[in-house]
Amino acid sequence: MEGIVVRLRAAGCVFAEEEARLLLGWASSPVELDAGVAKRVAGYPLEYILGWAEFAGLRIALDAGVFVPRRRTELLVKEAVRVLSARRLPEAGEGLSPGRGTGQPQSAGAAGAAGAAGAGSGDASVAPYGATGRRGPAGAASVYEPGEGAQSGAGVVVVDLCCGSGAAGAAIVSRVPGLELHAADIDPVAVRCARRNVDLPGGWVHQGDLYGALPAGLRRRVSVVIANAPYVPTAEIATMPREARDYEPRLSLDGGPDGLDLQRRVAAGASDWLAPGGHLLIETSRLQAEHTAAIMAAEGFEVRTVRSDELEGTVVVGRASGRRPRV
Repeated sequence: MEGIVVRLRAAGCVFAEEEARLLLGWASSPVELDAGVAKRVAGYPLEYILGWAEFAGLRIALDAGVFVPRRRTELLVKEAVRVLSARRLPEAGEGLSPGRGTGQPQSAGAAGAAGAAGAGSGDASVAPYGATGRRGPAGAASVYEPGEGAQSGAGVVVVDLCCGSGAAGAAIVSRVPGLELHAADIDPVAVRCARRNVDLPGGWVHQGDLYGALPAGLRRRVSVVIANAPYVPTAEIATMPREARDYEPRLSLDGGPDGLDLQRRVAAGASDWLAPGGHLLIETSRLQAEHTAAIMAAEGFEVRTVRSDELEGTVVVGRASGRRPRV
C-alpha cells in the first residue's frame, strides 16, 4: 500500500491513498496490480482501469474512450429532480409530489477518482427565472440527498442529450422511478456503454446527432431535457489534465471556439420536443453561464442560473414559455 501511494503521489495523483485502495481491491494478482498502477502513473484514467466510476451514489459502468462523469454534473441531476418534484407536468396526470424515491441505487463504495465522487448536499445559489444570465438575489436551493426525489415519474419523459455513459439519466431515474428515459449520443462507443447503465424498463439509448437520434413520436411530449454537451473552448483543451486531453474522446470535450457551439444547437432545437411548460437544463461553466443563459433566453426560455460551490457545478435551467423567438 505504502509503495503504491508513493508512486501515485509522485505522478501527481491528488487522492493517492484512496486510489491505491481502489486499485488493491480491483487487482486479482500482483502482476495485474503492478500493471494497473503503471497505467495510472502514466496518466491513464483510474475509472478506465477499474471499469466503473462513482456518480451520485451509483456505480456507473465505464468503458475506455467514454467521457468520465464528473462530480459537478451531480448538480444537473439535482436540478432535474427538483424540477420533476416541484412542478405539475402535463404528461404526469395528477403531477408529481415531493417525497422519498423508491429506487435502490447500487452503492459505489469509496470515491476517489478525479472527477467522480458521491452525491453531496451542499448549498447552491440560484438566480431566478427571467435573470437571463445576470445574478439576481441568491438563496439556498433545495437539493436532494441520495434516494430523495419524486414519488413517481409515471408518464413523464426525460431526454438526456450527449449522454456519454448515461450516468446523469441513470441517476435521475434512480430518484424518480417510472420515468420514460431516452438517452442519446453520437459516439457509438458511448452508446454501447450507456446501454449497460440505462438497462431498465422505460429506458432507451439512441445513437445520433442530438435530437436527430430521438424517435419522432417524442415531439412535444418531453417534460425535461438535460444536456451536458461539450463546453470546453477548443484552444483550452490543451490545458486540461492529461487523463482528459490524452484519453477521453475529443468530441466529448470540444465545444467549438467559444465552447458554446453544442449549447446553441441544443437550445435551438428544444422547443420542438418539449411539452408545454417543459424544462431544458444545460450544464455549463461559471464563466460561460451568462452566455449560456442568453442563448436560452433568445430561444424563448425563461431562465435561471444555479451554482453549487461544493460541487463546483453550474447549470442553467430554462422553462418553456410557450412563445417562439422572433426571427
